[in-house]
Amino acid sequence: MPDVPPPARTAPPVPIELRVSKRILWIGSAVYPLHGIARVYTFVMRPRRKEAVLRFLRYAAGTLVVGFIAMLPGLPSLAFQGPDSGGAGYVGWVWLLALAATIYFFVDMMSVLTAQAHYVLAVETSGASTGLVTSRDPRHLDQLVGQISYAIDHPDTEFRVTVERLTVSPNNYYLGDNVNMYGGNGNVGITR
Repeated sequence: MPDVPPPARTAPPVPIELRVSKRILWIGSAVYPLHGIARVYTFVMRPRRKEAVLRFLRYAAGTLVVGFIAMLPGLPSLAFQGPDSGGAGYVGWVWLLALAATIYFFVDMMSVLTAQAHYVLAVETSGASTGLVTSRDPRHLDQLVGQISYAIDHPDTEFRVTVERLTVSPNNYYLGDNVNMYGGNGNVGITR
């Protein structure tokens, strides 16, 4: 039997068609009317590593606190009847569940810590939707920004290219700056 190579650590990017036709931008099966596009740009989408570590620490601490509280009913039985009592089994199960939860949270943190940054092209609409695609060549995405911008101003423009579909959890990546501004007094812009 020939050796079978191990599976790739992450799934290879799936090619997807990006095309402009009849004043519509198609990204795979998603449709964006060109007149509704508010912004087209490229950026490096980086994993939220700091937040992942802090989330793990918060969840691990919460698991320990819940574990201590959950084992309190079994402590009197364990203290007065010894390690052969039913309380010892109850306490053991509580700590086994706490350990399993902590391992789950650790694996979740490691998936973010080992994730790579992606150079992406983002298409934002005047509504709430955003389309993201990626390519192995950042210059290709920069050229696409120009082509899409040109197509917005020139209705007869049509083109078709192949890019890669990006499937990530938005909870694990920075998707650019978020600005929430209420009122008009004392605004200083984005602070970091």
